[in-house]
Amino acid sequence: MKMRVSAVQYHLHTIHNFEEFAAQVEHYVKVAQEFEADFVLFPELFTTQLMSIGDEHGKALPIEALPSFTESYRTLFQGLAKQTGMHIIGGTHITSEEEKLYNTAFLFYPDGRVGEQKKLHITPTEVKEWNMGAGDSLQVFDTDKGRIAILVCYDVEFPEIVRMARARGADVLFAPSCTDDRHGFHRVRYTCHARTIENQIYVVTTGTVGALPTVDFMRANFGQAAVLTPNDVPFPPKGIMVEGEINGDMVVTADLDLDLLTLVREKGSVTTWRDRRTDLYTDWS
Repeated sequence: MKMRVSAVQYHLHTIHNFEEFAAQVEHYVKVAQEFEADFVLFPELFTTQLMSIGDEHGKALPIEALPSFTESYRTLFQGLAKQTGMHIIGGTHITSEEEKLYNTAFLFYPDGRVGEQKKLHITPTEVKEWNMGAGDSLQVFDTDKGRIAILVCYDVEFPEIVRMARARGADVLFAPSCTDDRHGFHRVRYTCHARTIENQIYVVTTGTVGALPTVDFMRANFGQAAVLTPNDVPFPPKGIMVEGEINGDMVVTADLDLDLLTLVREKGSVTTWRDRRTDLYTDWS
């Protein structure tokens, strides 16, 4: 089983209406379509670009306004997934339930279905500045190309939840992120590498680039897309199948061979998944 994945380094800049947002999204989707991708990954919090539309006084919209775009966002991505035949992971979008905000990732299937995964671990800034709520369950998604999971940015820094995803059969982890400096970026990037080694899985990650000068906490972005592999033969020695240019506006694409994961789990130089000592510590299944 093979799948081709594309990851978008989404360039944030000020816009004036939803149509401008939709046109930018469609551009990236068409790039991935030209490469015949099966999956397209957008970054975390990229829909904060909609806040830059502003109100009648030219002031950026508050975070609480983003859920009002949810229907338009879903319609846009559902239509693009159906039109292109690709699975589109629409980064994350801020949703609202019972007057609480959630940082929610969406998986748009080519047949019109929509899967959701709320961010499970909430950063101090998300709690303090945005009063964000945390999701309470891990979803694993079956597709015609394999079983996947989506963990958002900070989530990938917690090895237990990725163990759980692998134990439930996920072979590919998609990790949309949004980081504002080198420290945050490398925390996510290094832990993505660790998760590939611990669980012998692929990790596809990307982040926002550019800037939203009028939007609080979105003025600075430091991002890079990458497709990461276990660090073992027959994969690349550094565990990097492809990566973008840091802070560039671009899409990267790579092919994933799921059969190679089975091979390294059984006959690799190390067999970290098989060699777990569940007699000594919890099996996160």
